[in-house]
Amino acid sequence: MFLRKSARRLPRSSSRPAREGSHGAGQPAAVRATTFAAMTNVPLRCAPMTAATRDEARALLGAFLDDDEHYRASAAAYGDDGAAALDRALDLFLAHPELGFVWLAHARSGAAQVPVGACVVCRAISTSRGTIVAKLDDVSVHPDWRGRGVGAGMLAALRDHLQAEGMSRIDCGCHRANEGAWRFYERMGFRPLDEERIALLL
Repeated sequence: MFLRKSARRLPRSSSRPAREGSHGAGQPAAVRATTFAAMTNVPLRCAPMTAATRDEARALLGAFLDDDEHYRASAAAYGDDGAAALDRALDLFLAHPELGFVWLAHARSGAAQVPVGACVVCRAISTSRGTIVAKLDDVSVHPDWRGRGVGAGMLAALRDHLQAEGMSRIDCGCHRANEGAWRFYERMGFRPLDEERIALLL
């Protein structure tokens, strides 16, 4: 549904004013909360991945990395190492939470809470902001839950979580051909940087 890594990076939402009719950037927190609640049709419970929810995160992210056509188009340039690399990454997140985390969304299905969305967040130092910022990747929603506001609700909860940590920006990438993802991120308040994301394998 959405994208993972990409040829193009999104925000600095703080560096450009929001366009009329867009959501997020430049709005007070209470207004943003009301806006995102209206975008979300499913009550979500969101939290960083733990050892107990690792398998749920792996299933969502593994399906995304295997099936997303926009990610697959650039997977070779990223040096994608398949399922083994995902397993190592999840273990690293659990061992080094200071570096980042997997954000996992659950929703109620009958009597159970089921995993419906996931994304990856890494921390970085920004010289332009003078703070820690978040690098967002692998935003994915379970196919059965798409079109119900899960992605918007998951990222709205993530934004609140990161702001509480003192982060001042979320950066992510969006494949140029993924028009649906571009519209989604713009609704969430992201703005293009007119730059290309490039990679050098070591």
